[in-house]
Amino acid sequence: MTTFDKREEGFEKKFALDEELLFKAGARRNKLLGLWAAEKLGLYGAEAEAYAKSVVMADFAEAGDEDVFRKVRDDFNVKSIALTDQQIRATMDELMAKAVEQIKAGV
Repeated sequence: MTTFDKREEGFEKKFALDEELLFKAGARRNKLLGLWAAEKLGLYGAEAEAYAKSVVMADFAEAGDEDVFRKVRDDFNVKSIALTDQQIRATMDELMAKAVEQIKAGV
């Protein structure tokens, strides 16, 4: 195996690890977002956990984050929760950073 081949293999492994990290962080972010949204919706305990799970599952509707955002936005609209789209998206960004930190820290 040449040095180039080893280097290429190293990049491929790093890419796979980065993709796995993003997938895990996305799922964790969605759970954290669901728990945050549940609190805003007045849900606690088992109801909050069930809602958070529904937010995680919403991510499988389509590629990207729009399906998750839309679920939370729609649920807030139904309950007349006065948060802007920008506030929800900012929270999503903050929680993604938190999720990445947690995963890297092994939490």
